Amino acid sequence: MMSTDNADLGAALMRLVRTIEARKGASADQSYTASLLASGAAKCAKKFGEEATETVIAAASGDAKALTHEAADALYHLLVLLAAAGVPASAVASELARREGVSGHEEKAGRKQ
Repeated sequence: MMSTDNADLGAALMRLVRTIEARKGASADQSYTASLLASGAAKCAKKFGEEATETVIAAASGDAKALTHEAADALYHLLVLLAAAGVPASAVASELARREGVSGHEEKAGRKQ
């Protein structure tokens, strides 16, 4: 059973962001994350796309355990992609905060202007 502080999604994502940042200078031979970062943003984007597709398939299958596993993979690979592309996770957090309290329809309509 997971402890409550480890089960907090925000805290878990922040720990993962810090780990990914720490791996930037690591040897690609010693770290999967470092090898992904060394492969560049385009390769990381491809890997994220693969993981996103696997997440969709798991969701469509109705298998909650598989969806949980694939969602974790997708989140990890998205954070690696952001790091490889030089986009800080804090920029995504700021964008999410900006959208809080705005309906999805309003936010989407605002993009067309």
